[in-house]
Amino acid sequence: MTTPVDSGRWLRRLHDGAPSAVRLVCLPHAGGSASFFFPLSKALAPAVQVLAVQYPGRQDRHREPAVDDLHTMADRITDALVAEEPGPVALFGHSMGAVLAYEIGLRLAGAGLPAPLRIFASGRRAPSRYREERIHLRDDDGVIEEVRRLSGTKRDLLADPDLLRMFLPALRADYRAIETYRHRPGALLDCPITVLIGTEDPVVSGSEATTWREHTTGPVDVRTFSGGHFFLIDHAAEITALLATLPNSTSLPDLMEHH
Repeated sequence: MTTPVDSGRWLRRLHDGAPSAVRLVCLPHAGGSASFFFPLSKALAPAVQVLAVQYPGRQDRHREPAVDDLHTMADRITDALVAEEPGPVALFGHSMGAVLAYEIGLRLAGAGLPAPLRIFASGRRAPSRYREERIHLRDDDGVIEEVRRLSGTKRDLLADPDLLRMFLPALRADYRAIETYRHRPGALLDCPITVLIGTEDPVVSGSEATTWREHTTGPVDVRTFSGGHFFLIDHAAEITALLATLPNSTSLPDLMEHH
């Protein structure tokens, strides 16, 4: 663990939660920011307190250097959580954020803190499943092409040269972080995991999703949605309903088994 950091730089409370609200730490995809989770936070408040993670190198942190090593990023986010009030949290991560959720869960246990109530791993294969991906080594046009393929960014952003100049360094750093990531064999979580995938997602297959079972001693269930990598946007209502059960998340409803 590193020296504790200013948690307010990393963790954003987008809406007020009730004093007894369960805390849900939301970790964005590569190139993503805390504001991606604004609609979810609004829908879940005040029963669930969303803590949306803001990575450096974007939005109000655009002057800070982006972090291009996923283990370093997990260290820093965990330090921010440790600096918060004690108590259990749930973790929701999409794409790169799903692997960060796994690594943060391991670090919380290593710090003697409670295991996550549950990890929601969305749009990402298990930490031990790798593909040869070199998007971070492409030129700018090549990186933008990949973002368009996954439909993760509004076209007006991709068409604005000034915004792109601000956006691309952080995006490239994120791709480098997730593409060079390797998990540390033998490390196991001790919490339930809900894996969420899209039927047409090009970056994760069903078998790669079920391999999450090898990374925890807790139960793992895989929920499948229609759609591609950003299926969670089209299925926002179902995902919100699922996350709203967090105070009683030991028994999740079968909201999405057949989507």
